[in-house]
Amino acid sequence: MSTYHFIGIKGTGMSALAQILHESGHVVQGSDIEKHFFTEEALRQEGIPILPFQVDNIQKDQVVIAGNAFSDDHEEIVRAKEIGVPLYRYHEFLGDYLKQYTSIAVTGAHGKTSTTGLLAHTLSENVPTSYLIGDGTGRGRSDSQYFAFEACEYRRHFLAYESDYCIMTNVDFDHPDYFKDINDVFDAFQEMAMKVKRGIIACGDDEMLQQIQAKVPVVYYGFSEENDFQAKNIQESEEGTTFDVFVRGTYFDTFQIPTYGNHSVLNALSVIALCDYEKFSSEDIKKIYTFEGVKRRFTETKWKDGQIIIDDYAHHPIEIDATIDSARKKYPNKNVVAVFQPHTYTRTRKFLDEFAESLSKADYVYLCDIFGSAREKDGHLSINDLQQKVEGSELLPENKTEILQNHKDSVILFMGAGDIQKYQEAFKSLA
Repeated sequence: MSTYHFIGIKGTGMSALAQILHESGHVVQGSDIEKHFFTEEALRQEGIPILPFQVDNIQKDQVVIAGNAFSDDHEEIVRAKEIGVPLYRYHEFLGDYLKQYTSIAVTGAHGKTSTTGLLAHTLSENVPTSYLIGDGTGRGRSDSQYFAFEACEYRRHFLAYESDYCIMTNVDFDHPDYFKDINDVFDAFQEMAMKVKRGIIACGDDEMLQQIQAKVPVVYYGFSEENDFQAKNIQESEEGTTFDVFVRGTYFDTFQIPTYGNHSVLNALSVIALCDYEKFSSEDIKKIYTFEGVKRRFTETKWKDGQIIIDDYAHHPIEIDATIDSARKKYPNKNVVAVFQPHTYTRTRKFLDEFAESLSKADYVYLCDIFGSAREKDGHLSINDLQQKVEGSELLPENKTEILQNHKDSVILFMGAGDIQKYQEAFKSLA
């Protein structure tokens, strides 16, 4: 039996795929940098070896899967080519693997991970399901009927997938280091739509998605009456959010989710539409309420002095808006303190004004140094450029997090896609 070797196994998608193959009975190992990353905890629990990068990791009895963050001149990739072992990029391997299931891709500029987690949970509560979530979580079952997975648009990698269904949450401009503009992003989504084999579930409140053309039926969901699936009568309580669903103008049923904010309702509505399309009963779909969330998406910790610490992956202005909105709706009587680490210089530069506008919706704002990508240069941009645009904001060095102790009875949001966790851990260590 061949061993599957993952180059860059700590990546969120790579970690999830490694867990899927391991649980499906394959021998799995991987390599990565020695710096701790949150995904490695699940890998170690599964007993999957994580090795430091070195040429000798690559052996002739392996199938090698390389993470997309690593270039062709990486020493292990070079070695794999030299000895002629099967070598795949992450998205290439996944594209082949999903063909054995009824596959459901979840894509969009925002909400992919939360929606994939919600979909995977709801399906798994009813039928055998395998899934790959962008928070590093993967589950594999040999008897699975469905395979739910997150499909990222970056560098058009999602074009490697020919899924049966696709949920499209939105189209927005992100990844400015690759995409030229919003039209370039839309073209990528349009190209993916033409690869879907059975049906598309798309957010009809998104003007760009209204223009999607496909060879298969497109079912729209959202808040406006023009949608096939519409959410109305939204009510929030301590238990979560309740809303009515209307299908083409006719009342369908009432659903409850344990989360808050319009974005959470839309995520749930897309899952409800997909499950209804696949003939699940409303009682089966209502198991959506028991979803406990995905990693680093509004992950809460109750702390001392009435503080609520929230860890969130938000790294785009729209995601920051959604996270602050959720905090205000769940904790209306607490101040919201934003601790934000921008992710990549290209994104920070492109959305500098938008970041400032979103962050200004918090009561207090602390800014951490920009987390740069290995593929870019800083271009003389610094966190000071953002601070100048956010009135009253302060810079937060890693060794000065004690200032956050002054915000008693507050919600403290740690937001970012880099290593914002180190600021959170530094703050927690003061207790």
